[in-house]
Amino acid sequence: MNLDFSIIPKYLPFLLQGAGLTIELAVLGIAFGILLGLVAALMKISHTPLRYIAHFYIWLIRGTPLLVQLFLIYFGLPQLGITLSAFASSVIGLGINSGAYLAEVFRGGIEAIPEGQTEASLSLGMGKFLTMRRIIFPQALRISIPSLGNQFIITLKDSSLCSVITMSDLLQTSQRFASRTFASLEFYTAAAVLYLLMTTVISALLRSLEWRLSRESRTRGN
Repeated sequence: MNLDFSIIPKYLPFLLQGAGLTIELAVLGIAFGILLGLVAALMKISHTPLRYIAHFYIWLIRGTPLLVQLFLIYFGLPQLGITLSAFASSVIGLGINSGAYLAEVFRGGIEAIPEGQTEASLSLGMGKFLTMRRIIFPQALRISIPSLGNQFIITLKDSSLCSVITMSDLLQTSQRFASRTFASLEFYTAAAVLYLLMTTVISALLRSLEWRLSRESRTRGN
């Protein structure tokens, strides 16, 4: 066995560039997912036929692998005349996938708010939309932050699948240089370390945010 990790510093700028693209994909994907998840959550708790569309969306996406979804978007849609770049396909795929999980997160957060608050707001003439925007959703978002943070970390790691559709993210960058130098263990170890660093930093930031929100909540309660 001949391991040579001294080769990594030479390629580190390229790996960091790939890590930057990984973060960009995760941020854009989760942002799109939040939008889709919120809309799906509101549709699911509504007493209209729209809830069936939300049920179908959540059932379909949560029941199929992300990789298959990416293939359908990147390789399948061109047969219908819709051609998307690898970047756009990755963001859309990550967003659609995370949105199905965030829909349940937001639904749980909304339903955790006591109905009395909604009734009190409506009695004051605020209306359903204003009540949701000013009273219910801010509290639901606060409740959902831990799960939202976990989903962001999952999306960050799942973005590695985008390398299969030619995205030059951290994983594909590692694969490219590993094949050139035959130093697979070294480059994949470096990739694992960078993924671990990213998720650790994000987890620390999320814990700090949760602690701050908890402190603010206790202060308001007093």
